[in-house]
Amino acid sequence: MSVTGEIDLYTAPRLHSELMSALAASTPIQLVVDMAGVEFCDSTGMNVLLAAQRRAREAGGDLSLASPRPAIKKVLQVTGLESVFTVLDNPASVGGK
Repeated sequence: MSVTGEIDLYTAPRLHSELMSALAASTPIQLVVDMAGVEFCDSTGMNVLLAAQRRAREAGGDLSLASPRPAIKKVLQVTGLESVFTVLDNPASVGGK
């Protein structure tokens, strides 16, 4: 799944809906969220990603973030979320949705 633009208070509900739809399958899903096109992500956006990851893991799957830009990587580092999410710098080597 590719995400572009900004993930903030206004766009987070749509992302949440898309992620939950992707994770609604009855089988475990290994979801890779391509963040290469994301220019900004606030705490609302991070909470949406965390909720989706929690849902994926509860169902036996996982959610990874691929190719985050330096600004997004910095947010992950500052918040300590880089140790919570699997961050893929080269998503082409990983199969996923």
